[in-house]
Amino acid sequence: MLWNKLTHIDQLKEIKNLTLEQSGKGLTVLLFKHSTRCSISSMALNRLESKWTNPEHIQAYYLDLLNHRDISNEIATMFQVEHASPQVLLIKNGVCIYHNSHSGISASEILEAAKN
Repeated sequence: MLWNKLTHIDQLKEIKNLTLEQSGKGLTVLLFKHSTRCSISSMALNRLESKWTNPEHIQAYYLDLLNHRDISNEIATMFQVEHASPQVLLIKNGVCIYHNSHSGISASEILEAAKN
């Protein structure tokens, strides 16, 4: 899986603006919030990566929650989704169109939601 690292809070505005600017091309951003000390989070990440197909219209971002909780808090505020860990969000046209957490994280569901 081709991950971009989410390490600066300013990246969230850039991501939101990018999805707005590229909306005609169907660009969607996947945010994966991962706790590196959590076995459930590691399991969800491994399951996602094993089934991911790297579609061109989805850019994937990985957030290490232990080092960047401030970014996770801003994600919750900006996209109006309550924090969970592990958690995935799909951002399209500047808004969250899908989110799920824990065992609900599924590559096939994410890919299907990104088509809409």
